[in-house]
Amino acid sequence: MKKILFIVFLFTTVVATSQITHKRKLFMLGSPFEVTAVAKDTIKANEYIDLAVAEVKRIENLISDWIPTTQISEINRNAGLKPVKVDTEVFELVERAIKISQITNGAFDISYASMDKIWKFDGSMKAMPTEEAIKKSVAKIGYKNIILNPKEHTIFLKLEGMKLGLGGIGQGYIADKVKHLLFSKGCISGIINVSGDINAWGKQPDGKPWTVGIVNPLNKNKIFATFPIVDSAVETSGSYEKYVNFNGIRYSHIIDPRTGYPASGIVSVSVFAKQTEIADAMATGIFVLGVEVGLDLVNQIKGLECIIVDDKGKIHSSKGIDIKKYN
Repeated sequence: MKKILFIVFLFTTVVATSQITHKRKLFMLGSPFEVTAVAKDTIKANEYIDLAVAEVKRIENLISDWIPTTQISEINRNAGLKPVKVDTEVFELVERAIKISQITNGAFDISYASMDKIWKFDGSMKAMPTEEAIKKSVAKIGYKNIILNPKEHTIFLKLEGMKLGLGGIGQGYIADKVKHLLFSKGCISGIINVSGDINAWGKQPDGKPWTVGIVNPLNKNKIFATFPIVDSAVETSGSYEKYVNFNGIRYSHIIDPRTGYPASGIVSVSVFAKQTEIADAMATGIFVLGVEVGLDLVNQIKGLECIIVDDKGKIHSSKGIDIKKYN
């Protein structure tokens, strides 16, 4: 459920005022990571960015399923064996992830990490996997088999071989946590961009809002809309670089955890929300649900908006977004 991104462009302005904009590009969480901080000088901005880096590492060492010493890795090792006691932070993140699974009818599911990797998107696949193999690949996926004990703060995976992977929500969560930390330390304006999970707060030094430009991935040379991002988040994910074609159907690298089949019909989803965590998880869910069902769901949730580009290049948007207003 990893995302292929970079169809979002951030526009910033640096001007000579009492505040400066300082940006640092890094590689963290296995992805490009960028922090922009507005501060009185470069020294202060770097202090903020150093805090951001430390916070990312702290959370990564709690929730990564690639690092063997994390609490999530411990839960995975004990799948089908025993519950694992975790920090409140981890427990509540998994709890919220399960709620999004419920909202999306399982289209978003952090137990996707249990999936057998039978689809290859590196050009090596010459034929579709068999129906039997596809069905078997998702046999151990199912958010209803994630058992939470609020009293003991434990998490238990009912099936041996089950695994949790927070990649579809964790980056958004980290962006939110970093933003809140920096703001609490006096950074009144900035941007966190975790591989396309973007949280912006405050304004640029010239008083203008931060803006984000979104392109149609089938026509990358043209930005079709530019939106102001005011104390809110946007997440854009796409499948335009990783996909396979069989029998005239384009299958994305994002797999439906309920069926084992790749999502089809969509090449990119941009979700706007107050929290990056929600935008992150819902983007995956919408991708799997498809254009019609995805838009219908978004239109029922207050404070959530989205833009979808389908595999024909057509642009769809939720009720609260007027594309013409921003192009």
